[in-house]
Amino acid sequence: MSGQYKYPRENDFGEGMEKRSVRERGSRNPRVFATGDLKLLLLSMVRDQPRHGYDLIQQVEALFDGAYSPSPGVIYPTMAFLEAGHLVVACMEGEKKCYSITEAGCTYLTQQHVALNGVRMRIDVSRRSLRSQGRPEEIHEAVHNLRHALQLHQGLWSPAEIQRVHDLLNNTAKAIVDGPSGFE
Repeated sequence: MSGQYKYPRENDFGEGMEKRSVRERGSRNPRVFATGDLKLLLLSMVRDQPRHGYDLIQQVEALFDGAYSPSPGVIYPTMAFLEAGHLVVACMEGEKKCYSITEAGCTYLTQQHVALNGVRMRIDVSRRSLRSQGRPEEIHEAVHNLRHALQLHQGLWSPAEIQRVHDLLNNTAKAIVDGPSGFE
């Protein structure tokens, strides 16, 4: 190896559900992670302390208050990917693998701290969404309008406009997560 670590591209990684239809996935677990989110989350959990795959499943489930539990078929391939990328190492403890973060994994997490914060914010939103039965039609319409507005840009993104829209969307997401203030 040339001494330079090549970080995996997000497109090289999938959590195993992104190309399947809702019918194929079934209703057991809805898709709650964007591509790469689970990788960052699991890597941060292993940074906090070495963990077994089953422990990681339980930790993710706890983040969603039991409303979502990742399958072993999602967790173990993700950990194998992180191991192949030299971001974690695994050692056998009896019949179980225990995963620990590597120096390259710590470096990668440091570089991805903004993305990891986004993952945590999306988990908060997903947890609330999974607990509720659905959004009112007015909210669906507003989300549709937002998507349409973003599509209208058609690649006309100056650095200033990127920052403006980034701030607007993140502030709006945070305000939604925080809930109403001052209303009774």
